[in-house]
Amino acid sequence: MNKLPASDSLTEGSITRRWYRALMTRRGRIELAILAAVVLVVVAIASHGYGKWLARSEILDRELTIQLLRGEGEKLEATVEAHIGTITTLQAKLKQLQAALDAMMPRENTYNVNPNQSLTVAGGHLTIGLVGSPTNEYINININGKQQSATAGTVLNVAPDSATRCAVTIQSFDMFKAIVTASCEAKPK
Repeated sequence: MNKLPASDSLTEGSITRRWYRALMTRRGRIELAILAAVVLVVVAIASHGYGKWLARSEILDRELTIQLLRGEGEKLEATVEAHIGTITTLQAKLKQLQAALDAMMPRENTYNVNPNQSLTVAGGHLTIGLVGSPTNEYINININGKQQSATAGTVLNVAPDSATRCAVTIQSFDMFKAIVTASCEAKPK
């Protein structure tokens, strides 16, 4: 058995011989330092490789996400273009319908009266109603409770009160409606 110097606090019996030599001798400490350096280098290289792998994985994930977003962006652009085309078509149809509506409901004070319908017109001075369906020759029209027969082009003068005079003109009629104009003005004094 080897005798150790008294200055060493560790004894050979307290630890194994191999550990004692590694920890307590100069050569053992150098070997331990080299081993520690090798372990550190291996850990550093492994950490560096793992870091590169993580970075590469992150880059691949990012590139995949970019590809997916580009695809979605292209789909959305196609959808927007389709919607723009639809909007353009609908605007053109709206203009056509507005022109047709303007043709059906011409200028101010002109009204479409359906059979058995009454309208309050001319600022509330007149109530005009179409009695029954129009015939081929004439219509029966009720103005402020007074029923009259009229043909196209007939002008009916009505005085709803002593200060107002009104004119109702039968523009045209067919089996489904009559088109009349009505206007009122104050009587001259």
